[in-house]
Amino acid sequence: MPVLRPVLRPAALLLVCAASLTACGTPDGTRAADATAGRPRVLDNCGHRVTLTAAPRRAVSLNQGSTEILLSLGLADRMAGTATWTDPVMKGLEKANAGVPRLADDNPSFEKVLAAAPDFVTASFVATLGTGGVATREQFEKLGVPTYVSPADCGAGKDNDSGGDGSRETPLTLHTVYGEIRDLARVFGVERRGERLVARLKARVRAATDGLDASHVSLMYWFADSRSPYLAGCCGAPGAITRAIGARNVFADTHDEWPQINWETVADRDPDVIVLGDLTREQQTAETARAKIRFLETNPATRHLTAVRKKRYVLLSGQAMNPTIRTVEGIERVAAGLRDLGLVK
Repeated sequence: MPVLRPVLRPAALLLVCAASLTACGTPDGTRAADATAGRPRVLDNCGHRVTLTAAPRRAVSLNQGSTEILLSLGLADRMAGTATWTDPVMKGLEKANAGVPRLADDNPSFEKVLAAAPDFVTASFVATLGTGGVATREQFEKLGVPTYVSPADCGAGKDNDSGGDGSRETPLTLHTVYGEIRDLARVFGVERRGERLVARLKARVRAATDGLDASHVSLMYWFADSRSPYLAGCCGAPGAITRAIGARNVFADTHDEWPQINWETVADRDPDVIVLGDLTREQQTAETARAKIRFLETNPATRHLTAVRKKRYVLLSGQAMNPTIRTVEGIERVAAGLRDLGLVK
């Protein structure tokens, strides 16, 4: 998504050497091994070997996507804090979320996170736990606090060193999202909950796309910024949405995650439908869907677009445009939107 000297607090959990464990591969590239049916648990996550000797009791989630997975797994009582929000919490999770301290709406300081005495820290993006983010994984791990980053951002063909928001040679699939759910469920010892959540998400995708033929429809995804807009490339979460419904992304020829593309190029591509990020944060211009529509319908370079003239808009939360469980919500809303617009049956 277009993303010091610490106050020392006792860490409740230490990383330990587990050389005797044999890791077994999982399809999303994260490996896990159990010494027994209980603990310790070992994850090889994004090049970091993470060992947990007990299920976390004071987890801190530094991105909304990670937070909503933990809340969906019924783990609010094991969370010491959340941060970095773009939207209201996912529907149905309001009560659980209300009981978890919010450390910051955006990135908190390293000291603020440490003050929550975390025994596990998870994030959706490499940048959150990297240089210039909250702190590096190594900084947390030196204090005995294990960390986890979503494989959707650090694996699955994602290159975070290519500039901007990174690029993908391999398209993201929901299989990777499901893998993150299973990883976190395993970390907390709630594997059955994880499998039930994955099953529900798969059922929702099947229901949303059953009988849908959108092969003749072209889409454009606009996340934020009116001056130099962030538009979805081929292979991130919007790509997974587009493939699920069988439509075409007009910028499927770029592998950048969120390339900034000028409006003249958009006019040349002339999408049938524009999918708009409806964000509640205030970091870029044209964050809300209302502001985006106002811009599209008054700007000389965009007001004559087919989608604009025919008011073919589909609104998504910012989280639905990220590789999270909300991507399933994105599939549902885009499929329903195309049906409402009369473009598909």
